[in-house]
Amino acid sequence: MVYNFPSSSTQPDWMTDMWSHMGGLMGGNMQTSDPYLGYFGLLFVALVGVLVVGVGGLVYFILFPDLKSTSSQKQKKIPQLLEKSTALDSIRKTLTVDELKILEVLQNHKGIYMQKYIRKEAGLSRLKTHRIIARFVKRDMVTLEKIGNTNKVKLSDWLTKSNPVSK
Repeated sequence: MVYNFPSSSTQPDWMTDMWSHMGGLMGGNMQTSDPYLGYFGLLFVALVGVLVVGVGGLVYFILFPDLKSTSSQKQKKIPQLLEKSTALDSIRKTLTVDELKILEVLQNHKGIYMQKYIRKEAGLSRLKTHRIIARFVKRDMVTLEKIGNTNKVKLSDWLTKSNPVSK
């Protein structure tokens, strides 16, 4: 079914104006009375965008107040931490719970202890203890000396020194 629009001579003026403003479907010419109306529309959209971003930022700042630290505060804290930190303290932050158990057993015995006794005091299996100590050897954290069926485990000198980590 095809709808035939009446000719423009039979249309009322308001209908012709409506069609011309809707994109010239009836052949009308779309003209605006103010050429700056498009610029004000863009300005309005930009202003609304800035307002939305500003309000969003304010809400985020209120919801997450712990992120309010400045770079000057961070710079003051870092040298203090480095001055008090030893090599052992730095490494301790990277170790697993089981590795920490073995390290503490070694520290309790002045850095030298037999591997079979480390296993018992740390509460770990023989295999797990062996694997952790092997990782320590690869990292040059301990040295091993074979004694009979077991190993004598000794903490490396660079870990036992109490000198702070240099910057």
